[in-house]
Amino acid sequence: MPVFGAGSRLLRLAPEPLQRAAGGWWTSGVGRNLFQCLSMAEDLRITASSPSKMPKNREEEENGHEPKRFKASEENAEDGTKRFPKRKIVLLMAYSGKGYHGMQRNVGNTQFKTIEDDLVSALIRSGCIPENHGEDMKKMSFQRCARTDKGVSAAGQIVSLKVWLIEDILRKINENLPPHIRILGLKRVTGGFNSKNKCDARTYSYMLPTFAFAHKDRDPQDSTYHLNAETLAAVNSLLACYRGTHNFHNFTSQKGPKDPSARRYIMEMYCEAPFVREGLEFAVIKVKGQSFMMHQIRKMIGLVVAIMKGYASESILERSWGEEKVDVPKAPGLGLVLERVHFEMYNKRFGHDGLHEALEWQEEEEKVAAFKEQHIYPTIIRTEKEERSMATWLETLSNHDFNSTASKLQGDNNAASKNDQAEGSDGCDADSD
Repeated sequence: MPVFGAGSRLLRLAPEPLQRAAGGWWTSGVGRNLFQCLSMAEDLRITASSPSKMPKNREEEENGHEPKRFKASEENAEDGTKRFPKRKIVLLMAYSGKGYHGMQRNVGNTQFKTIEDDLVSALIRSGCIPENHGEDMKKMSFQRCARTDKGVSAAGQIVSLKVWLIEDILRKINENLPPHIRILGLKRVTGGFNSKNKCDARTYSYMLPTFAFAHKDRDPQDSTYHLNAETLAAVNSLLACYRGTHNFHNFTSQKGPKDPSARRYIMEMYCEAPFVREGLEFAVIKVKGQSFMMHQIRKMIGLVVAIMKGYASESILERSWGEEKVDVPKAPGLGLVLERVHFEMYNKRFGHDGLHEALEWQEEEEKVAAFKEQHIYPTIIRTEKEERSMATWLETLSNHDFNSTASKLQGDNNAASKNDQAEGSDGCDADSD
C-alpha cells in the first residue's frame, strides 16, 4: 500500500533501517491507523499556521469574497441585520424652559428635572446611544454649547455628541421628546469637536413688556403704555455703551475687580421695535458676545431699566466698569432666550473642506421661527400676564442704593451670592472662558 500525505513526509525523514522495516509494517492495520493519525495531525498543524487556508465561513461561500469588517473603535450597533457606525454630530435644539431646572443634567438627581434629562432619555429610546451612556454622558462625548438656567428657553442651542447614525434619526428622536423640546437639525462634525470650546460667540434675546422703560412716576404695571421712538432711541443709546471690552465684575457675583476673566467682549446690543401680543406691548433686546458670566445679561438689562426709570444716572455705567463696587439690579429670568451660537473659526477651517458642513442653519430658520411662535413667545407672554414677574421686580428697584459705599455693598453681595448659588445662572454659562 503506498504511503501518502503527512505519513509519507514523516517516513521520508526517518532513518533508512526504519524506512525498510516500515515497508512491511505499513501494510499491517496498526501501521495504517498510526500513519493516518499522524497525517491528520500534520494537516491540522499546517492549516492552523496559515490563515489563508482556513475554511470560508457561510458568508464568504455565498458571496465569493471575504465579508467587510468594521473597526471595533466605531462601536457599531445592530438594528436587525443592519449596522450603523457611531459618529460625532451636533444637534440643533429648541426648547421652552418653563418647568425645567435648566439645561444641564445632574445624573442621580431626580428631584430637579432638566432639559438634558428628556434629551438623553429620547436618545436611548430611539436607539441612538446605549442605555449605559445615560449614566455616564462622557461615554458619548456629550457637550452643550451653553448652560441655560431654570425657566430659560432656547431657539438655537447646540449639543455635540457621538451617536449611532440610525435611519430617520431626527424623526425617531423627536418622537420620544415632548412637543416643547425639538431637534431641528443635525450635522456631522470632526471627531474632536467640542460645542462649548469651539463656540466663538453666543447671541441671546430678552423679551420684556415695554412698560419696564416707563419713568418711575408712572404706574409700574401700566399695560396701556407704548414705547415711542424717542424712548426707544434712548434705550438703544444706553445699550450701545456695552459694546466693546469692559470689566463686568459688578455684573456677576463670581468675579472680583482684579480678576482678568471679568473682562468680556460685547459685539452688539440693541432693542428691536416693539410689538403687541394679547393686549400687551413687548420688545426684544438682542445681545451678542464672546461669552457671558453668571447673571451678566440680566444685570446689564436691569441697570439700563433702572436708568430709564430714573432710579440711577447714566454715569453709573462708567462707574460700574471700574474697581468700585456698584449695586446693579438683576432683571427677572423670564424672557431670556438663547437665540443662536456661532462657530466662525470652525466654519472657516472645516466648513468647505469637502468632508464637513459649515455649522450654519439657514435651511432650519423657518422651523426655528415657527417653534418660537408656537412654544417660546406664548409661554413668556402668558407667564408674564399671570405671574407679573417684571411688574413685581420693578417695584423693588426703589430698594437699591445706586450710590452705596463699597463696604456696605460687600455685605449685601455676600448674602446675595449665597442665594445666587442656590438659584443657578441667568441662562448663560457660569463661566465661558
